[in-house]
Amino acid sequence: MFSIEGVKGKVPVAITIAGSDSGGGAGIQADLKTFAALGVHGTTAITSITAQNTYSVTAVEDLKPEIIREQIKAVAEDLGIDAGKTGMLHTEEIIKTVSSEVSRYKFPLVVDPVMIAKSGAPLLKPEAMDALENYLLPKATVTTPNRFEAEKLADMKIKNSKDAEIVARKISEMGPKAVVIKGGHLEGKDAIDLLYCKGKFRLFSAPRLDVKTTHGTGCSFSAAIAAELAKKADIPVAVENAKKVVTLGIQFGLRIGKGYGPVNPMVHLYRGSSKYDVLMSLEKAKTLLEATAEAVTLVPEVGMNVAMAIPYAENINDVAAIEGRIVKALGGARAVGNPKFGCSSHLARYILEIIKHDENKMAAINLKFSDDILKTLEKWGMTISFYDRKKEPEEIKKIDGMTIPWGVKEVIKHVGKVPDVIYHRGDIGKEPMIVIFGEQAHDLAKLAVQLAREIVKK
Repeated sequence: MFSIEGVKGKVPVAITIAGSDSGGGAGIQADLKTFAALGVHGTTAITSITAQNTYSVTAVEDLKPEIIREQIKAVAEDLGIDAGKTGMLHTEEIIKTVSSEVSRYKFPLVVDPVMIAKSGAPLLKPEAMDALENYLLPKATVTTPNRFEAEKLADMKIKNSKDAEIVARKISEMGPKAVVIKGGHLEGKDAIDLLYCKGKFRLFSAPRLDVKTTHGTGCSFSAAIAAELAKKADIPVAVENAKKVVTLGIQFGLRIGKGYGPVNPMVHLYRGSSKYDVLMSLEKAKTLLEATAEAVTLVPEVGMNVAMAIPYAENINDVAAIEGRIVKALGGARAVGNPKFGCSSHLARYILEIIKHDENKMAAINLKFSDDILKTLEKWGMTISFYDRKKEPEEIKKIDGMTIPWGVKEVIKHVGKVPDVIYHRGDIGKEPMIVIFGEQAHDLAKLAVQLAREIVKK
Protein backbone atom coordinates (compact mmCIF):
# COMPACT_ATOMS: atom_id res chain seq x y z
CA MET A 1 0.00 0.00 0.00
CA PHE A 2 2.87 2.35 0.82
CA SER A 3 5.52 0.80 -1.43
CA ILE A 4 7.86 2.70 -3.69
CA GLU A 5 6.36 2.96 -7.14
CA GLY A 6 6.97 4.93 -10.30
CA VAL A 7 9.55 4.29 -13.00
CA LYS A 8 11.58 1.13 -12.41
CA GLY A 9 14.99 2.00 -10.98
CA LYS A 10 13.98 5.55 -10.11
CA VAL A 11 13.29 6.55 -6.54
CA PRO A 12 10.43 9.08 -6.34
CA VAL A 13 11.60 12.57 -5.35
CA ALA A 14 9.51 15.03 -3.37
CA ILE A 15 10.35 18.55 -2.31
CA THR A 16 9.21 20.44 0.75
CA ILE A 17 9.14 24.21 0.37
CA ALA A 18 8.71 25.30 3.95
CA GLY A 19 10.21 26.71 7.11
CA SER A 20 12.71 25.07 9.42
CA ASP A 21 11.59 24.11 12.94
CA SER A 22 14.57 24.10 15.30
CA GLY A 23 12.62 21.76 17.61
CA GLY A 24 12.42 19.15 14.85
CA GLY A 25 8.70 18.56 15.24
CA ALA A 26 7.18 20.48 12.33
CA GLY A 27 8.27 22.19 9.11
CA ILE A 28 10.86 20.64 6.84
CA GLN A 29 12.06 18.34 9.62
CA ALA A 30 8.65 16.67 9.92
CA ASP A 31 8.29 16.61 6.13
CA LEU A 32 11.61 14.84 5.55
CA LYS A 33 10.79 12.18 8.14
CA THR A 34 7.43 11.61 6.49
CA PHE A 35 8.96 11.34 3.01
CA ALA A 36 11.50 8.80 4.30
CA ALA A 37 8.83 6.76 6.06
CA LEU A 38 6.94 6.45 2.77
CA GLY A 39 9.92 5.46 0.64
CA VAL A 40 10.37 8.81 -1.10
CA HIS A 41 13.61 10.78 -1.35
CA GLY A 42 13.05 14.14 0.32
CA THR A 43 14.54 17.42 -0.83
CA THR A 44 14.11 20.92 0.53
CA ALA A 45 13.75 24.57 -0.29
CA ILE A 46 13.89 26.35 3.05
CA THR A 47 11.82 29.53 3.13
CA SER A 48 12.30 30.68 6.72
CA ILE A 49 14.29 29.74 9.79
CA THR A 50 12.39 29.68 13.06
CA ALA A 51 13.59 29.47 16.64
CA GLN A 52 10.90 27.09 17.82
CA ASN A 53 10.16 24.37 20.34
CA THR A 54 7.06 22.49 21.48
CA TYR A 55 5.38 25.52 23.03
CA SER A 56 6.62 28.70 21.33
CA VAL A 57 8.12 30.41 18.31
CA THR A 58 10.59 33.04 19.53
CA ALA A 59 12.15 34.23 16.25
CA VAL A 60 11.62 34.06 12.49
CA GLU A 61 14.18 34.88 9.81
CA ASP A 62 13.00 34.79 6.18
CA LEU A 63 15.37 33.76 3.43
CA LYS A 64 15.69 35.96 0.37
CA PRO A 65 13.26 34.96 -2.40
CA GLU A 66 16.17 34.47 -4.80
CA ILE A 67 17.75 31.87 -2.49
CA ILE A 68 14.43 30.03 -2.31
CA ARG A 69 14.19 30.11 -6.10
CA GLU A 70 17.71 28.72 -6.47
CA GLN A 71 17.00 25.85 -4.06
CA ILE A 72 13.99 24.72 -6.08
CA LYS A 73 15.91 25.13 -9.33
CA ALA A 74 18.91 23.13 -8.07
CA VAL A 75 16.72 20.19 -7.11
CA ALA A 76 14.52 20.26 -10.20
CA GLU A 77 17.35 20.48 -12.73
CA ASP A 78 19.32 17.59 -11.27
CA LEU A 79 17.06 15.19 -9.39
CA GLY A 80 13.72 16.07 -10.89
CA ILE A 81 10.65 16.64 -8.72
CA ASP A 82 7.79 14.12 -8.78
CA ALA A 83 5.67 16.10 -6.29
CA GLY A 84 6.04 18.89 -3.80
CA LYS A 85 4.41 20.54 -0.84
CA THR A 86 4.48 23.98 0.68
CA GLY A 87 4.38 24.86 4.32
CA MET A 88 5.37 28.15 5.91
CA LEU A 89 5.50 30.86 3.24
CA HIS A 90 5.79 33.94 5.40
CA THR A 91 5.60 36.83 2.92
CA GLU A 92 3.95 37.89 -0.32
CA GLU A 93 7.34 37.90 -2.09
CA ILE A 94 8.07 34.30 -1.02
CA ILE A 95 4.64 33.11 -2.18
CA LYS A 96 5.05 34.76 -5.59
CA THR A 97 8.50 33.22 -6.00
CA VAL A 98 7.30 29.74 -5.13
CA SER A 99 4.31 30.10 -7.46
CA SER A 100 6.61 31.10 -10.30
CA GLU A 101 8.91 28.10 -9.80
CA VAL A 102 6.04 25.62 -9.47
CA SER A 103 4.66 26.93 -12.78
CA ARG A 104 8.06 26.49 -14.38
CA TYR A 105 8.57 22.85 -13.37
CA LYS A 106 4.90 21.78 -13.32
CA PHE A 107 5.01 19.13 -10.57
CA PRO A 108 1.95 18.16 -8.50
CA LEU A 109 1.79 20.47 -5.50
CA VAL A 110 0.18 20.10 -2.07
CA VAL A 111 -0.42 23.49 -0.44
CA ASP A 112 -0.64 23.47 3.33
CA PRO A 113 -1.80 27.07 3.98
CA VAL A 114 0.16 27.46 7.20
CA MET A 115 -1.07 30.56 9.01
CA ILE A 116 -0.62 29.96 12.74
CA ALA A 117 1.75 27.69 14.70
CA LYS A 118 0.42 25.24 17.30
CA SER A 119 1.68 27.70 19.92
CA GLY A 120 -0.44 30.50 18.40
CA ALA A 121 2.42 32.37 16.72
CA PRO A 122 1.52 33.83 13.28
CA LEU A 123 3.40 32.16 10.40
CA LEU A 124 1.77 34.06 7.52
CA LYS A 125 1.83 37.83 7.38
CA PRO A 126 -1.68 39.33 6.95
CA GLU A 127 -0.75 41.08 3.70
CA ALA A 128 0.36 37.73 2.23
CA MET A 129 -3.15 36.27 2.34
CA ASP A 130 -4.13 37.72 -1.04
CA ALA A 131 -0.96 36.34 -2.61
CA LEU A 132 -1.78 32.88 -1.25
CA GLU A 133 -5.24 33.00 -2.80
CA ASN A 134 -4.26 34.61 -6.10
CA TYR A 135 -0.86 33.08 -6.85
CA LEU A 136 -0.45 29.76 -5.04
CA LEU A 137 -3.85 28.11 -4.60
CA PRO A 138 -4.52 28.19 -8.37
CA LYS A 139 -1.35 26.06 -8.80
CA ALA A 140 -2.32 23.51 -6.11
CA THR A 141 -3.17 19.91 -6.84
CA VAL A 142 -4.40 19.57 -3.24
CA THR A 143 -4.74 22.10 -0.45
CA THR A 144 -5.06 21.01 3.18
CA PRO A 145 -6.41 23.77 5.44
CA ASN A 146 -7.49 23.07 8.98
CA ARG A 147 -10.79 24.44 10.21
CA PHE A 148 -9.47 27.90 11.10
CA GLU A 149 -7.45 28.26 7.90
CA ALA A 150 -10.45 27.14 5.84
CA GLU A 151 -12.70 29.65 7.60
CA LYS A 152 -10.17 32.40 6.89
CA LEU A 153 -9.85 31.50 3.22
CA ALA A 154 -13.60 31.19 2.64
CA ASP A 155 -14.56 34.04 5.00
CA MET A 156 -17.16 31.77 6.58
CA LYS A 157 -17.51 29.91 9.88
CA ILE A 158 -17.69 26.12 9.96
CA LYS A 159 -20.26 24.95 12.51
CA ASN A 160 -21.17 21.59 11.04
CA SER A 161 -20.45 19.18 8.19
CA LYS A 162 -22.71 21.05 5.78
CA ASP A 163 -20.74 24.25 6.39
CA ALA A 164 -17.51 22.32 5.75
CA GLU A 165 -18.83 21.22 2.35
CA ILE A 166 -19.77 24.78 1.40
CA VAL A 167 -16.34 26.05 2.50
CA ALA A 168 -14.57 23.29 0.53
CA ARG A 169 -16.44 24.28 -2.61
CA LYS A 170 -15.60 27.95 -2.09
CA ILE A 171 -11.90 27.18 -1.68
CA SER A 172 -11.94 24.95 -4.75
CA GLU A 173 -13.15 27.94 -6.77
CA MET A 174 -9.77 29.55 -6.02
CA GLY A 175 -8.14 26.96 -8.27
CA PRO A 176 -6.94 23.82 -6.46
CA LYS A 177 -7.98 20.50 -7.98
CA ALA A 178 -8.83 19.10 -4.55
CA VAL A 179 -9.50 20.49 -1.08
CA VAL A 180 -9.08 18.60 2.19
CA ILE A 181 -10.55 20.28 5.26
CA LYS A 182 -8.87 18.62 8.19
CA GLY A 183 -11.10 17.57 11.07
CA GLY A 184 -8.68 17.84 13.97
CA HIS A 185 -10.23 21.08 15.21
CA LEU A 186 -13.84 20.07 14.59
CA GLU A 187 -15.96 18.61 17.37
CA GLY A 188 -16.94 14.95 17.64
CA LYS A 189 -15.58 11.63 18.87
CA ASP A 190 -13.92 11.03 15.49
CA ALA A 191 -11.47 13.21 13.59
CA ILE A 192 -13.05 13.40 10.13
CA ASP A 193 -11.25 14.89 7.13
CA LEU A 194 -13.41 16.07 4.24
CA LEU A 195 -12.07 15.70 0.70
CA TYR A 196 -13.67 17.59 -2.17
CA CYS A 197 -12.33 16.39 -5.51
CA LYS A 198 -13.84 16.42 -9.00
CA GLY A 199 -17.20 17.55 -7.67
CA LYS A 200 -17.47 14.72 -5.12
CA PHE A 201 -17.06 14.55 -1.35
CA ARG A 202 -15.30 11.79 0.57
CA LEU A 203 -14.84 11.41 4.31
CA PHE A 204 -11.81 9.91 6.02
CA SER A 205 -12.39 9.09 9.67
CA ALA A 206 -10.21 8.03 12.58
CA PRO A 207 -10.88 7.96 16.34
CA ARG A 208 -10.05 11.26 18.01
CA LEU A 209 -7.04 10.71 20.24
CA ASP A 210 -6.80 12.42 23.61
CA VAL A 211 -3.06 13.10 23.43
CA LYS A 212 -0.70 16.08 23.31
CA THR A 213 1.59 14.68 20.62
CA THR A 214 0.21 16.71 17.73
CA HIS A 215 3.00 19.18 16.91
CA GLY A 216 3.64 18.93 13.17
CA THR A 217 0.46 17.02 12.34
CA GLY A 218 -0.50 19.28 9.44
CA CYS A 219 3.02 19.23 8.05
CA SER A 220 3.23 15.45 8.12
CA PHE A 221 -0.24 15.08 6.61
CA SER A 222 0.48 17.32 3.61
CA ALA A 223 3.94 15.73 3.21
CA ALA A 224 2.38 12.25 3.19
CA ILE A 225 -0.06 13.30 0.46
CA ALA A 226 2.83 14.71 -1.56
CA ALA A 227 4.83 11.50 -1.08
CA GLU A 228 1.92 9.40 -2.34
CA LEU A 229 1.42 11.72 -5.33
CA ALA A 230 5.15 11.35 -6.08
CA LYS A 231 4.49 7.59 -6.27
CA LYS A 232 1.70 8.27 -8.79
CA ALA A 233 -1.22 7.55 -6.45
CA ASP A 234 -4.46 9.29 -7.32
CA ILE A 235 -5.69 11.99 -4.97
CA PRO A 236 -8.25 10.02 -2.88
CA VAL A 237 -5.77 7.17 -2.32
CA ALA A 238 -3.03 9.66 -1.39
CA VAL A 239 -5.30 11.33 1.17
CA GLU A 240 -6.47 8.01 2.61
CA ASN A 241 -2.91 6.73 3.06
CA ALA A 242 -1.79 10.05 4.55
CA LYS A 243 -4.61 9.87 7.07
CA LYS A 244 -3.43 6.43 8.23
CA VAL A 245 0.19 7.51 8.53
CA VAL A 246 -0.64 10.62 10.55
CA THR A 247 -3.15 8.86 12.82
CA LEU A 248 -0.46 6.35 13.77
CA GLY A 249 2.04 9.18 14.15
CA ILE A 250 -0.23 10.98 16.61
CA GLN A 251 -1.13 7.83 18.54
CA PHE A 252 2.53 6.98 19.05
CA GLY A 253 3.86 10.52 19.12
CA LEU A 254 6.95 11.58 21.03
CA ARG A 255 6.29 12.66 24.60
CA ILE A 256 9.05 15.24 24.77
CA GLY A 257 9.09 18.94 25.55
CA LYS A 258 6.85 21.08 27.75
CA GLY A 259 4.16 21.75 25.15
CA TYR A 260 2.71 19.70 22.30
CA GLY A 261 5.07 16.80 21.59
CA PRO A 262 5.97 16.01 17.97
CA VAL A 263 3.92 13.67 15.83
CA ASN A 264 5.96 10.57 14.90
CA PRO A 265 5.61 9.82 11.18
CA MET A 266 8.39 7.22 11.41
CA VAL A 267 6.02 4.83 13.22
CA HIS A 268 4.79 3.56 9.88
CA LEU A 269 8.36 2.77 8.79
CA TYR A 270 9.36 1.14 12.09
CA ARG A 271 6.30 -1.10 12.09
CA GLY A 272 6.88 -2.37 8.58
CA SER A 273 10.64 -2.80 8.83
CA SER A 274 10.52 -4.69 12.14
CA LYS A 275 8.30 -7.56 10.95
CA TYR A 276 11.19 -9.57 9.51
CA ASP A 277 13.21 -9.24 12.72
CA VAL A 278 10.24 -10.38 14.81
CA LEU A 279 9.72 -13.47 12.67
CA MET A 280 13.45 -14.31 12.79
CA SER A 281 13.50 -13.97 16.60
CA LEU A 282 10.56 -16.37 16.80
CA GLU A 283 12.21 -18.80 14.37
CA LYS A 284 15.32 -18.88 16.59
CA ALA A 285 13.11 -19.43 19.63
CA LYS A 286 11.26 -22.30 17.97
CA THR A 287 14.50 -23.97 16.82
CA LEU A 288 16.07 -23.73 20.28
CA LEU A 289 13.02 -25.12 22.10
CA GLU A 290 12.69 -28.02 19.66
CA ALA A 291 16.40 -28.81 20.00
CA THR A 292 16.27 -28.97 23.81
CA ALA A 293 14.87 -32.26 25.13
CA GLU A 294 14.20 -30.82 28.58
CA ALA A 295 11.93 -28.10 27.19
CA VAL A 296 9.02 -30.54 26.99
CA THR A 297 8.80 -30.44 30.80
CA LEU A 298 7.58 -26.82 30.57
CA VAL A 299 4.80 -27.40 28.04
CA PRO A 300 1.26 -26.94 29.47
CA GLU A 301 -1.56 -29.29 28.52
CA VAL A 302 -2.98 -26.60 26.20
CA GLY A 303 0.44 -26.16 24.60
CA MET A 304 3.25 -23.64 24.87
CA ASN A 305 3.70 -20.58 22.71
CA VAL A 306 6.14 -17.75 22.35
CA ALA A 307 5.03 -14.44 20.86
CA MET A 308 6.50 -11.08 19.97
CA ALA A 309 5.04 -7.76 18.87
CA ILE A 310 6.31 -5.21 16.38
CA PRO A 311 6.97 -1.71 17.75
CA TYR A 312 3.82 0.38 18.29
CA ALA A 313 1.58 -2.69 18.15
CA GLU A 314 -2.17 -1.96 18.07
CA ASN A 315 -3.91 -5.34 17.76
CA ILE A 316 -3.29 -9.08 17.57
CA ASN A 317 -2.31 -8.82 13.91
CA ASP A 318 0.75 -6.87 15.07
CA VAL A 319 1.86 -9.80 17.24
CA ALA A 320 3.49 -12.92 15.80
CA ALA A 321 3.61 -16.35 17.44
CA ILE A 322 4.01 -20.04 16.53
CA GLU A 323 0.97 -21.13 14.56
CA GLY A 324 -0.71 -24.07 16.30
CA ARG A 325 1.53 -23.68 19.38
CA ILE A 326 4.34 -25.91 20.66
CA VAL A 327 3.11 -29.28 21.95
CA LYS A 328 4.41 -32.37 23.71
CA ALA A 329 5.69 -35.08 21.37
CA LEU A 330 7.70 -38.29 21.70
CA GLY A 331 10.92 -36.55 20.73
CA GLY A 332 10.33 -33.53 22.96
CA ALA A 333 8.66 -30.17 22.36
CA ARG A 334 7.52 -29.73 18.77
CA ALA A 335 6.09 -26.72 16.96
CA VAL A 336 2.89 -27.42 15.04
CA GLY A 337 3.51 -24.58 12.60
CA ASN A 338 5.79 -21.68 11.81
CA PRO A 339 5.99 -18.08 13.11
CA LYS A 340 3.07 -16.07 11.83
CA PHE A 341 1.36 -12.78 12.66
CA GLY A 342 -2.12 -12.81 14.17
CA CYS A 343 -2.21 -16.45 15.24
CA SER A 344 -2.14 -16.21 19.05
CA SER A 345 -4.84 -14.15 20.67
CA HIS A 346 -3.89 -15.41 24.16
CA LEU A 347 -0.29 -14.18 24.38
CA ALA A 348 -1.06 -11.26 22.09
CA ARG A 349 -3.57 -9.88 24.58
CA TYR A 350 -0.99 -10.12 27.36
CA ILE A 351 1.62 -8.29 25.30
CA LEU A 352 -0.77 -5.61 24.04
CA GLU A 353 -1.76 -4.80 27.62
CA ILE A 354 1.78 -4.98 29.03
CA ILE A 355 3.31 -2.60 26.46
CA LYS A 356 0.86 0.09 27.51
CA HIS A 357 2.89 0.20 30.73
CA ASP A 358 6.35 -0.96 29.57
CA GLU A 359 7.02 -0.66 25.85
CA ASN A 360 10.21 -2.78 26.11
CA LYS A 361 8.37 -5.97 27.13
CA MET A 362 7.37 -6.91 23.60
CA ALA A 363 7.69 -10.70 23.90
CA ALA A 364 6.08 -13.41 26.03
CA ILE A 365 6.23 -17.16 26.58
CA ASN A 366 3.71 -19.30 28.48
CA LEU A 367 4.74 -22.25 30.64
CA LYS A 368 2.92 -24.89 32.65
CA PHE A 369 2.19 -23.89 36.24
CA SER A 370 4.62 -25.20 38.85
CA ASP A 371 5.63 -23.91 42.28
CA ASP A 372 9.18 -25.12 41.55
CA ILE A 373 9.27 -22.96 38.42
CA LEU A 374 8.08 -19.91 40.34
CA LYS A 375 10.66 -20.48 43.11
CA THR A 376 13.44 -20.76 40.55
CA LEU A 377 12.39 -17.58 38.76
CA GLU A 378 12.19 -15.78 42.10
CA LYS A 379 15.68 -17.04 42.98
CA TRP A 380 16.91 -15.54 39.70
CA GLY A 381 15.66 -12.14 40.83
CA MET A 382 12.63 -11.85 38.58
CA THR A 383 9.63 -9.77 39.68
CA ILE A 384 6.61 -12.07 39.99
CA SER A 385 2.94 -11.26 40.48
CA PHE A 386 -0.38 -13.09 40.14
CA TYR A 387 -4.09 -12.58 39.71
CA ASP A 388 -6.92 -14.74 40.98
CA ARG A 389 -9.31 -15.70 38.19
CA LYS A 390 -11.95 -16.62 40.78
CA LYS A 391 -12.12 -12.93 41.76
CA GLU A 392 -12.72 -11.75 38.22
CA PRO A 393 -15.82 -9.49 38.19
CA GLU A 394 -18.84 -10.95 36.42
CA GLU A 395 -19.06 -7.95 34.07
CA ILE A 396 -15.49 -8.68 32.93
CA LYS A 397 -16.19 -12.41 32.43
CA LYS A 398 -19.11 -11.58 30.15
CA ILE A 399 -16.88 -9.69 27.67
CA ASP A 400 -14.79 -11.95 25.46
CA GLY A 401 -11.06 -11.23 25.71
CA MET A 402 -11.24 -8.98 28.78
CA THR A 403 -9.89 -11.44 31.38
CA ILE A 404 -6.24 -10.90 30.46
CA PRO A 405 -6.36 -7.05 30.38
CA TRP A 406 -8.12 -7.17 33.76
CA GLY A 407 -5.53 -9.59 35.12
CA VAL A 408 -2.59 -7.48 33.94
CA LYS A 409 -4.04 -4.38 35.62
CA GLU A 410 -4.47 -6.40 38.82
CA VAL A 411 -0.86 -7.62 38.93
CA ILE A 412 0.54 -4.16 38.20
CA LYS A 413 -1.61 -2.76 41.00
CA HIS A 414 -0.32 -5.52 43.27
CA VAL A 415 3.46 -4.90 42.79
CA GLY A 416 3.39 -1.28 41.65
CA LYS A 417 5.15 -1.96 38.33
CA VAL A 418 5.15 -4.28 35.36
CA PRO A 419 6.38 -7.70 36.55
CA ASP A 420 8.64 -10.05 34.62
CA VAL A 421 6.36 -12.97 35.40
CA ILE A 422 2.58 -13.25 35.74
CA TYR A 423 0.79 -16.39 36.87
CA HIS A 424 -2.68 -17.56 37.85
CA ARG A 425 -3.87 -20.79 39.45
CA GLY A 426 -6.69 -21.36 36.99
CA ASP A 427 -10.44 -21.59 37.37
CA ILE A 428 -13.20 -23.96 36.24
CA GLY A 429 -12.15 -25.18 32.81
CA LYS A 430 -9.04 -22.98 32.83
CA GLU A 431 -5.56 -24.46 33.22
CA PRO A 432 -3.17 -22.69 35.63
CA MET A 433 -0.46 -20.82 33.73
CA ILE A 434 2.83 -18.91 34.00
CA VAL A 435 3.71 -16.19 31.49
CA ILE A 436 7.19 -14.64 31.29
CA PHE A 437 7.82 -11.31 29.51
CA GLY A 438 10.92 -9.90 27.85
CA GLU A 439 12.26 -7.88 24.94
CA GLN A 440 13.03 -10.65 22.44
CA ALA A 441 11.37 -14.00 21.74
CA HIS A 442 14.65 -15.89 21.34
CA ASP A 443 15.94 -14.53 24.68
CA LEU A 444 12.82 -15.89 26.38
CA ALA A 445 13.45 -19.26 24.72
CA LYS A 446 17.02 -19.25 26.11
CA LEU A 447 15.63 -18.50 29.56
CA ALA A 448 13.07 -21.29 29.20
CA VAL A 449 15.80 -23.77 28.22
CA GLN A 450 17.90 -22.78 31.23
CA LEU A 451 14.82 -23.06 33.43
CA ALA A 452 13.89 -26.51 32.06
CA ARG A 453 17.38 -27.86 32.74
CA GLU A 454 17.28 -26.46 36.25
CA ILE A 455 13.91 -28.08 36.95
CA VAL A 456 14.97 -31.45 35.49
CA LYS A 457 18.01 -31.50 37.81
CA LYS A 458 15.69 -31.37 40.80
